[in-house]
Amino acid sequence: MIPWWGLAVGVLGVNFLLWGSASLCRLAGITLGRGHARSAPAALRAVRAPAALDARSGPAVARARLTVNDVAVLIPAHNEAVVIGDTLTAIMALAPRANVHVVSDGSTDKTVRIARRTGAKVIATRENVGKAGALAEAIERFGLITRFRVIMLLDADTRVEPGYFEAGLAMFDDPDVVAVAGCVRTARGRKLGFAGNLLVSHRQRIYAIGQRVLKFGQTWARTNATPIVPGFASMYRTEVLPYIDMNPPGLVIEDFNMTFEIYQKRLGKVAFSLGAVAVTQDPDNLRDYVRQIKRWGLGLWQTVRRHPPRLSLFSAMLTVLLLELLTSSMFFLLLPFLVVVLALPVVYPDALFWPGIASAHDSVAAHMTLRVLLLAVTGADLALTCVVALIERRLRFLALWIFFPFLRVLDAAIALYVFPRAWMSSTGRWTSPARRAVEMRPALRDQMSMSSAVTASSTD
Repeated sequence: MIPWWGLAVGVLGVNFLLWGSASLCRLAGITLGRGHARSAPAALRAVRAPAALDARSGPAVARARLTVNDVAVLIPAHNEAVVIGDTLTAIMALAPRANVHVVSDGSTDKTVRIARRTGAKVIATRENVGKAGALAEAIERFGLITRFRVIMLLDADTRVEPGYFEAGLAMFDDPDVVAVAGCVRTARGRKLGFAGNLLVSHRQRIYAIGQRVLKFGQTWARTNATPIVPGFASMYRTEVLPYIDMNPPGLVIEDFNMTFEIYQKRLGKVAFSLGAVAVTQDPDNLRDYVRQIKRWGLGLWQTVRRHPPRLSLFSAMLTVLLLELLTSSMFFLLLPFLVVVLALPVVYPDALFWPGIASAHDSVAAHMTLRVLLLAVTGADLALTCVVALIERRLRFLALWIFFPFLRVLDAAIALYVFPRAWMSSTGRWTSPARRAVEMRPALRDQMSMSSAVTASSTD
């Protein structure tokens, strides 16, 4: 008989426990480092402070610390007229206007007109070539690799918050770091119904736990192996981009592939900072949510197909992740069946005399009881929800927690559905989900206005 805690560990997953432990070690190291830095004399701290070194030129060549002036912002957009204006306003409050570039990938709405009105540099592809194709074309046509030291890839529905560049660029002080992943938060301020709030809260819960437990541990310098640098707001050293095949045929998503290229070609490490925050719009209706999850899952397996595993920490991490993805998906897909088989005789005892029910019940009951199953699944899920409610300071998560396991069943069904489809061809073209106008919080608007004034004065 499987104990409830054993089943709960299975529900949380090996990756959760493994990378959660790495996250704690990383956090402990940061805390101890700050303590030593405060206690050390100023002169000694100056001697110990490492200079940022050029990884390709050797330790004799020191680099100046990167600033926002070294960053080219590149925004791919496909029919993003509803949100592109707010995105550009937010980024231009933090980065020089001359550094902001937009590539319209076959847009048929007012995306190009709105982008040009803000003063951004704008080009358009001749047809819808897909996000990766648009990025590759824009990097070449704008000449970004020769003009800038860092390229920031920013989604058209994403608002970068003040402090992003300070936290993110500091990660490049390590010469081995070639890419920095941003910290994503879901946009608030949209008027949503129950289904929209449920879907957005489910995604927000995944962000809160996944980034603090998984991503933070995966990007620890000692165990650097993360499967993805999310494309919503990420930064890359331009010197490594010529070695990355950004737009191989048959992929529907670019960020998994770019991350795999970094590790498989041993180009460097990936860093992540919880302080490099950007706010993005997550799907608020079931149709867009399913389409996005399918696209993400398909992109993962297509990239795995393209990059066979090697003898490396990254491949080992990826193998564990994929095995757990499949087994966890099968468990959650079977969960409704397990609950029905165990609960039906309790509600209606005569059901045990129905053909096949008795044998199915006995097979399942030999390993678990209904109480243990529900306690493990709902208990583990409730614990995660309580943690997220405390982190986000929103009681809405507790009101919706009973529905989250149902969404995990949906996620599992999609994950298994896309698995065989990854070996089929794809054009990589995209259709943006429905966008909503978002009302910016007054405090954030004021902060961005101040940042914009500072940026303008520094570039004059």
